[in-house]
Amino acid sequence: MGPLSVQGWMDSFDSFEDTLRRLREAFKAGQTRPVEFRVAQLQGLGHFLGANKQLLQDALAEDLGKSPFESDISEIILCQNEVDLAIKSLQTWMKDEPVATNLLTKLSSAFIRKEPFGLVIIIAPWNYPLNLMIMPLVGAIAAGNCVLLKPSEISKNTEKVCCHPALQSCFAVVLGGPEETGQLLEHKFDYIFFTGSPRVGKIVMAAAAKHLTPITLELGGKNPCYVDDSCDPQTVANRVAWFRYFNAGQTCVAPDYILCSQEMQERLLPALQSAILRFYGDDPKTSPNLGRIINQKHFKRLQGLLGCGRVAIGGQSEESERYIAPTVLVDVQETDPVMQEEIFGPILPLLTVKNLEEAIDFINRREKPLALYAFSNNRVNQVLDCTSSGGFGGNDGFLYLTLSAMPLGGIGNSGMGRYHGKFSFDTFSHHRACLLRSPGMERLNDLRYPPYSPWSQQLISWAIGSQSCTLL
Repeated sequence: MGPLSVQGWMDSFDSFEDTLRRLREAFKAGQTRPVEFRVAQLQGLGHFLGANKQLLQDALAEDLGKSPFESDISEIILCQNEVDLAIKSLQTWMKDEPVATNLLTKLSSAFIRKEPFGLVIIIAPWNYPLNLMIMPLVGAIAAGNCVLLKPSEISKNTEKVCCHPALQSCFAVVLGGPEETGQLLEHKFDYIFFTGSPRVGKIVMAAAAKHLTPITLELGGKNPCYVDDSCDPQTVANRVAWFRYFNAGQTCVAPDYILCSQEMQERLLPALQSAILRFYGDDPKTSPNLGRIINQKHFKRLQGLLGCGRVAIGGQSEESERYIAPTVLVDVQETDPVMQEEIFGPILPLLTVKNLEEAIDFINRREKPLALYAFSNNRVNQVLDCTSSGGFGGNDGFLYLTLSAMPLGGIGNSGMGRYHGKFSFDTFSHHRACLLRSPGMERLNDLRYPPYSPWSQQLISWAIGSQSCTLL
């Protein structure tokens, strides 16, 4: 499989019904079930990532202004790691899982079998257009499903590169905007995986409900970041600035606002100014390490948020380049527009609280976030114990997403379900409860048949309540 042309291959909606039929027939015929086939598909996906690395870097640069290094560490390498892990672990993941039995089923074989759902659809967003499409795709393929991919039309250059013809037998790519996505969801799928905003997530969930289709929603929200007075402000500023302005702030797990005391705010502002200067230079617009806003619509939205509170750092913008400087806002109120929606841009509001207890109360009054961060020398665990979120970072940002053993997933308004590594395989697998019993030895079953004597009732109750271990 050599490098592909940027035109690639795509399914038009004229042939969409044929595509669905082809994928369902492939699954029905059992093509995706053998481990050898799944591994071959994953190997092809891995080869695509390696052979087209330059094309992918160029597309991500055109869409989001990403540097090659940023594209590598947040998209290409993580996807390749996911592929490699799935290939290495697939046979273990697929094995039937023995479970403990009771005395009533002692002579039976009890286990959980991981089966593919069938035809699944993955609807990906634009902010990490490769990562957030390929990562779930790896899990869906590893679990033995046929897959329909719907990349975001907003990140159009990456979308074109990802329309790859190599694996058409068991997955296909279909293009289009919100209207086409709505048409897709009118069809019955066996599983839906959606990454996007809570607003659209509700629409997708309503569509899934019509067919009682199981669903994973990877959404977002406003991720709090508490900074305790005990912290070194420059250490906090370095870490927060990197995670907030990475990908021009267009990251669903980025810290969305800071909660700190008035005293810490006064110490933190010069530290943030120092970090931004160190990272992006005197003129961040010329820095190769600062991305761009995805399109004019989102630029205008973000430009409007710059009017909230007072600009303490940055605030510059240039529409022709979709550029917004790394910005810090102060004197922000909870009712301001910048606190009513996920920012998804290089803007960081600071809100002051009297103490940790007030910060925790502020966090808990709002919807549960996808991620929550706390910086403190001695009170991180208190924040962890007293709050709820999809993920948590103590004295650091979202590096936990580089760990395949850690799940990504929200809670409440920030989503449902989880994926990454084996969690992806499990998400796209139906865990089927199985009990196999000998067709003979019927005399042993007489005890469980009516009419029940007092003795048989007592014995059956005891046998059901007695768990015995299964040797693995």
